[in-house]
Amino acid sequence: MRILYFSRDYTTHDRRFLAKMSQSRHEIWFARLEDDGMEYEKRSLPDGVRTVTWPGGSQRYKTPAEWLRLMPYYESVLDEIRPDLVHAGPVQSCGLLTAIAGFHPLLVMSWGSDILVDADRDEFWRWMTRYTLIRADMVLSDCNEVSEKVCQLAGKRPDQIVQFPWGIDLTQFSPGEDTLRLRDREGWKGASVVLSTRAWEPYCGTEVSLEGFRLAYSAEPRLRLVLLGGGSLAPVVRRYVEENDLAAAVCAPGMVSPTQLPEYFRAADLYVSCAYSDGTSVSLLEAMATGLPVVVTDRASNREWVSHGENGWLAAARSPESVAECILAAVRLDPEQRSGIARTNRSITEQRANWDRTSEKLLAAYDRMERGRAAVPNMPSDCSRPS
Repeated sequence: MRILYFSRDYTTHDRRFLAKMSQSRHEIWFARLEDDGMEYEKRSLPDGVRTVTWPGGSQRYKTPAEWLRLMPYYESVLDEIRPDLVHAGPVQSCGLLTAIAGFHPLLVMSWGSDILVDADRDEFWRWMTRYTLIRADMVLSDCNEVSEKVCQLAGKRPDQIVQFPWGIDLTQFSPGEDTLRLRDREGWKGASVVLSTRAWEPYCGTEVSLEGFRLAYSAEPRLRLVLLGGGSLAPVVRRYVEENDLAAAVCAPGMVSPTQLPEYFRAADLYVSCAYSDGTSVSLLEAMATGLPVVVTDRASNREWVSHGENGWLAAARSPESVAECILAAVRLDPEQRSGIARTNRSITEQRANWDRTSEKLLAAYDRMERGRAAVPNMPSDCSRPS
């Protein structure tokens, strides 16, 4: 079967999906909607994946109007490749273009925030979301929260949703020796290291994470923060660190390679994410697989993995005070408690987040669609384009 994988950019998540797809019996093409210049993934495409050459994927295309202007070119891509199936997401960009093209069978992949946040931006974004979901033959979701909202928005049947966490490589993310030796840095001896790997973007709660750390640091001076990545809030982050005299307590090494990332988890004592929306967070799973206690935002998708006070802490959304309280509780664990959490979190990921196993559901979904078992959804009259 010829499959076109159509995604917003080229990230580590995209490469993970493409690598799994390339190991199957199918022929895989990759179309990229935009290049925003961030270099989320520096590795080349997996062997066997063919690149679509078209006007998309060469620059930033950030708005629905810009995406829609690419529509004639995308229709030409479909005519040229003649795929048997299109796997497209996020919902309102790649999914929408494929739905407008009238292509079937269409597997729309939610990226979490497209359903949990973008669908509620305004009436037009809600229309784009419903238009796409209703026309999708199947929807790929990574958690109950996303699946339930897809059903609410578009009335999809359970057999039209394939759900599994995006999972991780458990051999790559595992407990082990600290090879980075961050505590050899001046002023870091005996430190308790807090790690954040989320993008420096508003939806990731970057400013909440910083203020939460600052409050905890004022009560526990041995705390140190490793802030990986980058993003549009970089000037805000640097100004905050300078104005609050945190330079000696914060290490910001920028974007690190996928091979380096596990080393940072093994060098840390605690993982923190204050994201306002998430499906199943891959970085959360990476931290848990490494045996770390975690502090994450209290929302339904995170509660599928974290029980407050047992294997991690759920901080109130947008509350630096709650984040600080959770950080302090985590770093004050005794060695026996920490070992217990490490065992629990590793066990949870082994049972539920093994990418080699969970991703088999994707290939099974392809097989179902190939056999024609996914019904083309009905088109209700209330989904006409808003004036």
